[in-house]
Amino acid sequence: MSKVLEIDRCDLDIKSNRSNHHTELYGEKRLIVRRGEPFTVILHLKPGSRKFKPGETSFTLVVETGPLPRKESDTQVSFGLRESTLETEWSASATNDPSGNKVSVSISSSPNAPIGLYSLTLDQDGQKTSLGEFILLFNAWCHRDAVYMRNEMKRKEYVLEQHGQIYRGMYTRIKELEWNFGQFDPSILDICLMILDKNPKFIADADKDCSARRNPIYVTRVLSAMINSNDDMGVVVGSWGKVTDGVRPGRWSGSADILRQWGESGPVRYGQCWVFAAVGCTVSRALGIPCRVVTNFESAHDCNANLVIENVYTPKGEKISQDSVWNFHVWVDSWMTRPDLGPEFDGWQASDPTPQEKSDGVFCCGPVPLRAIKEGELTKKYDAPFVFAEIKLAKNMLVGSDFEVSAILTNNYMETRNCSLMFFARAVDYNGKRGDSCGFTSDKMEVPSGEEKHLSLRLEYEHYGSVITSDRLILVTATAIDKEDYYEAKKTIVLDEPDIEIKLVGEAMVNKSVTAMLTMLNPLPETLRDCSFTIEGISLTEGKPITQKIGTVGRKQEAKASIEFIPTRVGSSKLLVNFDSDKLNDIKSFIKVVVKG
Repeated sequence: MSKVLEIDRCDLDIKSNRSNHHTELYGEKRLIVRRGEPFTVILHLKPGSRKFKPGETSFTLVVETGPLPRKESDTQVSFGLRESTLETEWSASATNDPSGNKVSVSISSSPNAPIGLYSLTLDQDGQKTSLGEFILLFNAWCHRDAVYMRNEMKRKEYVLEQHGQIYRGMYTRIKELEWNFGQFDPSILDICLMILDKNPKFIADADKDCSARRNPIYVTRVLSAMINSNDDMGVVVGSWGKVTDGVRPGRWSGSADILRQWGESGPVRYGQCWVFAAVGCTVSRALGIPCRVVTNFESAHDCNANLVIENVYTPKGEKISQDSVWNFHVWVDSWMTRPDLGPEFDGWQASDPTPQEKSDGVFCCGPVPLRAIKEGELTKKYDAPFVFAEIKLAKNMLVGSDFEVSAILTNNYMETRNCSLMFFARAVDYNGKRGDSCGFTSDKMEVPSGEEKHLSLRLEYEHYGSVITSDRLILVTATAIDKEDYYEAKKTIVLDEPDIEIKLVGEAMVNKSVTAMLTMLNPLPETLRDCSFTIEGISLTEGKPITQKIGTVGRKQEAKASIEFIPTRVGSSKLLVNFDSDKLNDIKSFIKVVVKG
């Protein structure tokens, strides 16, 4: 009889392991586990094989990750059997089935092991048997892991939640955008690992890069650079102008479609800050790092990191400085310890995948502790200096309508003042970039002490409709000049959007067709062409958007569509809807969908 165990097959016990490791949503095809927690594999012995005897039978397990696994880099680890597994390092224990035909092996990974795709090999005195592969992730449930979170509700929200809201607009008029993060969609985890393997640090030194993947600080910094495509073959190309050769940033409703397109054909056109942040959040959560999307309104962009927003103008009043204040900016916070800085800086770390300024020679930003930002600790790496730098209106301002805004000038001096008042309106992007003019009026006024004067500006769709972007923002500026002083007031108008009515015909049942009835009134005083509705939902549309073109919709007429989809999983999800046309883009809505078995 052979002195070694003769293995017929290895059962990776995926069903039990995925439940114990909170990885059920990744699917049933592969073993995906979180580091620092034991998982079980079952060895089925061939008939007549030597029996396993605890305390007598021994073998070695070998785990390897990366293209050049080495013991010195902790990308190759060999370990034998013990009475019980350890919490601090790779270890294993084994028990035999009463029948003697199966051996249950419990394997515990190090809570500091590099994440990634691993091979598992059984070594019996030089006779090696491949037991399969598994993917190892960061573990917010393990108190020894650098990304550990104490609160179970927060772990569910920042690691497991697949839906979320991104906030845009103005701080006085916040608009919610529903987003499908989709970190558990089929193929997304493989694409996330591919992102790590495409990063320049891996290409330059694969051994060093794979070893460094034990550290969420390092991984987060790599993602900050790789989510944008400025220095490499990263995921998303940024565009803050008119789009003619790709997808407008405002059309996206989820991360999964973007990531799949990148995996198939390289950098995806186009994105802006909320798209970069949302994709970064998806990848972080997929890899096990707790992550959230954060919006900052009136967000300063300081180009030279002197912590001052400098407004420099020509004698004609044209702004020439590069510093700016964005209407809003979106980035991500990731949860981890900071042993490099001290325990007082553990917790949420800000990082920004939007390509704005270079850090260590590449377009990335962070991670930097939120505490360091809030308390002004500007020497704390990475990139705190850059991050730290970071009228009366009508009631109904629906896009397509005409409305008035008023500038109110109050004289707080003790004497009457004579002044010139000018009132401008022009299109503006969310990042503060100014577009073409769409309105102007002026007047000379005598304002007695303690009194106020009004100057109204009528904004007509005929003038603003052709110059506004899909952000639907108009900047109004009132300037008053007298003999001694210059005064200026600004306000950004966020135009309202039409509502999309969504109705489901019948009850949503798993693996059965259901129809979404979509209706939207065209608010514009002109015909819309190339109209379409698009729906998308996790476990509702098979991971891909479904688009129905409906052609032309007349002025003040209803756009209608009926789109079928087939839910593939029981439970709660969200169906996101987007309307597009030649003159009205990125109109969004959603409904919750409860799928029954």
